[in-house]
Formats: sequence, C-alpha cells, structure tokens
Amino acid sequence: MHPAEPITPCWLATLDLDFERRGAATILVSRKHYGPLRVQKSLYPEGENICHAIVLHPPAGIAGGDRLQINATVGAEAHALLTTPGAGKWYRSGGACAEQAVTIKVGAGGTAEWLPQESILFNGAEANMHTTVELAAGARFIGIETLCFGRRASGETFDKGSARLGTDIFIEGIPLWRERGIIEGGSALMHSPVGLGGHSVCSTVLAAGVDVSPETLAACRQVTVVEDAATYGLSALPNLFVGRYLGHSPEAARHWFIALWQHLRPAIMSREMVMPRIWQT
Repeated sequence: MHPAEPITPCWLATLDLDFERRGAATILVSRKHYGPLRVQKSLYPEGENICHAIVLHPPAGIAGGDRLQINATVGAEAHALLTTPGAGKWYRSGGACAEQAVTIKVGAGGTAEWLPQESILFNGAEANMHTTVELAAGARFIGIETLCFGRRASGETFDKGSARLGTDIFIEGIPLWRERGIIEGGSALMHSPVGLGGHSVCSTVLAAGVDVSPETLAACRQVTVVEDAATYGLSALPNLFVGRYLGHSPEAARHWFIALWQHLRPAIMSREMVMPRIWQT
C-alpha cells in the first residue's frame, strides 16, 4: 500500500494471472497482485504440460466489506489448474457484504480447472460470490463450488445472514450457463425439498466445452456417495455437464467430486485425474 492511500478496515485485493503455452509447457508468464492475494510459485505435479497454481489469501478469512477479485487468463492450448490451500471462511458480518469475483478466460484449445476447496459461511455472514468463465473455440473448463452453511461440527447453524451466488459461462461470447441464487439464513428455502432440503452442504460441479458422452454420464451416475444422508443429481446438456450434491459433510462432497473427476477429466481433457498435493496436507 502506498503511504498516501487511505487506511480501510476491510481488505481490497486483486490477483491477475496469465498462463501461456510455450512449446510443450504451460507457463505462468505474469502474476500481479494488489492486497492480500498471492500465487507463490508454479507447480508441475503432472509434468510441464499442466501448470498448477495455489491461490493464497493470507488473512485466511473474508469479513464484511472485503472485496476479492481473481482474474485468470489461460492462453491458446495452455492448461492451468487453480486451487486453494484450505477452506475459505466467510465471517459473521455487522451488516456490510463481502464479495469475491472470479473471472476465467480460456483461449482457443486451452483448458482451465477452477477447483477451490470448500467455502464455510459462518452464521451471520453476508456473502456475494460470482464466477464468470469465458471460453474460446475448443476451450474446456471444469469447476467446483462447495458451500458449507454454518459450522456444523461446532453446533452452529446458518439461521441469519445470506449468500448471493452467480455463475456465468460463455462459449465464443454466447451464454451457455447463467445461474443466480439467494440463500437467506433460516429461510424456508434451506429446508424446502426444492431448496437445500435441510442439508448444510451443497456442491456444484460444472464441466463445459465438450459434450459428455452417454457412456461417461452413465459411469458418473454409478458413483456412490459415502454419506448416508446425501443426495445428488447429474445432467448432460450440449457442451455442459452439471452435477449437484446435498449433504452435511464437505469431506464427503469432495470424495464425490474426485470420483466424478476421475471420469470427466479423461473424457473432456484427455488427461487422467491427478489430485492436487495441497488437498492431502
């Protein structure tokens, strides 16, 4: 921060990442940040073709008034996987809304995987989350968003606060998927069978850019969940795969995603699934 800039009680942070294909390798050619968002180094657990990047938010939690913006550009034929080192924590707010916006742009024939770990919304959190994905011709994307309402292990429910959610996916500028949602703490939607159905964890998996074959969809539907109370559903649309999970365990939701990913990644990206090492720490 420049000495002349005003002191603010909230975090304002921006992270800009640019990945390019150079020869057989994907290289993080540019990273710029303002405020507490970082990527420390490029990782290559799968070899030079795929660049893994861990997005760090050093404060470890998001409070009312915070504004986080993550921008990632993946060039033509490049392949980048972005994840986070742990669960995101959205703290109780005194009234101000906290925001996180993620924009991912993928060039022709490129591939992006946005796989953050779960977001925990503390009781009273006011959260606004929006993800935008822009795909060029032949580009592919896999993403996951897992939300935990309240800290169930501590006996905390989500009976006040709100989560405002938005996701947009475009292919060559044409909208493929647009979703908006508002989940109010303690509302009927949290208990309704057309909402969360009394569950405290919800997870959405989106894969875009390639039609999922009937065989791959059938294999994904054979995936079993490890949580007795959980429910899930899968759909395959033109250029889009959608998976939904409802339960109480973020660990079980991740187990479900990994099992899906083992089928989706080879089918969509012609690559075997390799779990990020940070998930095992």
